[in-house]
Amino acid sequence: MKCNVGKTDRTLRIIAGLAIVVAGWVYGSWWGLVGLILIGTALLGFCPAYVALGISTCREDKNATRP
Repeated sequence: MKCNVGKTDRTLRIIAGLAIVVAGWVYGSWWGLVGLILIGTALLGFCPAYVALGISTCREDKNATRP
C-alpha cells in the first residue's frame, strides 16, 4: 500500500475520529464506530477512498510506502 494520507491529514483524522467515537459513546450511537475508520486510516497512512478519487495528501517521496 502506497502512502496517500499526509501528516496534517492524519492529525485531523485522529482528532475527528476520537471526537466521533466519544460522541457515539456519550449518545449511545453506533455511529461512533465511524470514528474508528478515520483512526484506522490515519494509523495506516492509507485511505481506499483516496485511491478511488485519485487523491493523495502525502508528499511525493520515492521510498514512501508506509509510515
